[in-house]
Amino acid sequence: MAGVDAFDRNVDRYEQWFLDHPLAYVSELHAVRELLPGGTGVEIGVGTGRFAAPLGITRGIEPSAAMASLAREKRIDVVPGVAEKLPYQDREFDFALMVTTVCFLDDPDLAFQEVHRVLKPGGSFVVGFVDSASQLGREYAKHKEQSAFYKDATFYSAEEIEGHLTQAGFGPFEFRQTLFKALDQMESVDPVKRGQGEGSFVVVRGVRK
Repeated sequence: MAGVDAFDRNVDRYEQWFLDHPLAYVSELHAVRELLPGGTGVEIGVGTGRFAAPLGITRGIEPSAAMASLAREKRIDVVPGVAEKLPYQDREFDFALMVTTVCFLDDPDLAFQEVHRVLKPGGSFVVGFVDSASQLGREYAKHKEQSAFYKDATFYSAEEIEGHLTQAGFGPFEFRQTLFKALDQMESVDPVKRGQGEGSFVVVRGVRK
């Protein structure tokens, strides 16, 4: 996974982003929650548990030891590992969540195939990401060399993510979007809208065929 060392070294800076951008964080949470199903789930790339904990997800996988340590303080059962080789049994989960993780994957196709493997038939894969075609996505890509986290990241458009999901055996898809203005211009929590193409943060849910 690209940038694991950066997350180990900069976990405090990672946490500070959520403190500096509470309106964006809550907007993203609302968008993910709209598409998150019930049942037994796992967050892949659980980080410090910023999404898993408020969403009621108690299991996660995380390659960064420093990040995983903070997630465990939130009572999340975190195991070390990467998305391309999930340490779980076939058909173990009702859903899997991946938030702002896809841009760090070494091989998204292999990772999505692994998610397909560990989901039950009809299970849901929910992916939240910054759309590379959006204002925020273009800004991140433009300044990625100066970022402690995004230097080695690969940003994807909503269409590209849908293509990778389709190839891995997921569909049909449902989209949500939020973050419709620059983060420093937010004065309240942004709404969540159906579809994609307007908001910088996009969530897509695909069903395991």
